Amino acid sequence: MKLSVIILNYNVRYFLELCVKSVQEAIKNLDAEIIIVDNQSSDGSCEMVEDLFPDITLIKNTDNVGFSKGNNIGVDQAKGEYVCILNPDTVVPENVFSSLLDFSKTINNLGIVGCRLIDGTGKFLPESKRNVPKPKVALKKLLGNPDLYYTTEIDEHSIGKAPIFVGAFMLLKKAVYQEVGGFDEDYFMYGEDVDLSYKILKAGYDNYYNGKVTCIHYKGESTLKDVKYAKRFYGAMQIFYKKHFKSHIIFNTVVWLGIRGAYLTRSKPAVLKNNIEGYLLISNKNLKPLQSVLNQTVTVTYKILEVKNNTEIIFDANLLTYKAIIDYISELKINKTVKFKILPKNATFIIGSNSSENRGEIILFNNN
Repeated sequence: MKLSVIILNYNVRYFLELCVKSVQEAIKNLDAEIIIVDNQSSDGSCEMVEDLFPDITLIKNTDNVGFSKGNNIGVDQAKGEYVCILNPDTVVPENVFSSLLDFSKTINNLGIVGCRLIDGTGKFLPESKRNVPKPKVALKKLLGNPDLYYTTEIDEHSIGKAPIFVGAFMLLKKAVYQEVGGFDEDYFMYGEDVDLSYKILKAGYDNYYNGKVTCIHYKGESTLKDVKYAKRFYGAMQIFYKKHFKSHIIFNTVVWLGIRGAYLTRSKPAVLKNNIEGYLLISNKNLKPLQSVLNQTVTVTYKILEVKNNTEIIFDANLLTYKAIIDYISELKINKTVKFKILPKNATFIIGSNSSENRGEIILFNNN
């Protein structure tokens, strides 16, 4: 088998459904499998998978074992030569795996391959390609200067070596993953992607960013950005420094103080206002149940001709490919008053997120 896609899920039932449906389209012509590892969700995620995707391997953990251990469990079961670590709050285009696997064949000594990630508004996520967060780099970021933290020398649409990738999307050979011991289970959540990327670099492999392929990462869904997030994230960075940068004690103290300061001054995400004045449904169906739930004007069309300000565009994946949807969102992001949602294939809900710092929105409707 060529590829195993590992999706670790925790209480994001509807985002998981959208993610799996996009992955299914992307592996149609590949010898590939999907493995879902669930960390004791209580929102009906497992029941949904068993009902809608009975042929997919589902591993139901009896405890929330965290990101590192959950993914390691999935990789242990993987049959593919390559594994893709994929967040459940992502949407992938149909060409993502074929393109990146073809690219992988052209690179000797390849470690991790990452791709261009955007949030639900079409905004590029700079953590798609990062530098090693050495203490000096991390301190500058904590003090408000993130230039050295991200690999800004590589354009977001280009291809090049990049040291560190985010765990939302990582493609690599299973043998390389296992050689370095996979995700370090000292990390419960956050930091493990930095650690894995760095371990692979130290093992002598080259990590590559490929900006020719774009995926959506809603980002705020699996891990709501609150005080718990801050505590876990900065705690994870402390683990990383202890493991890899045992430098002068004074410098370590400065790093620790910077981490604590960022945690203590961290603010909660702002509450977003809904300024939507109308909906544009890109579909070949007039979905009356959806219109009644939205309780606003819904213009139905099979192609985008004109978009007014304060419009929310709903992309019907029964009509459009996921790649086309991602391309539309990337192109239309220039109008910041326009928002986006997706109607997954054969689904009775629309879903999206207007900020990578907040939870997304799910609107259910009855298709009867």
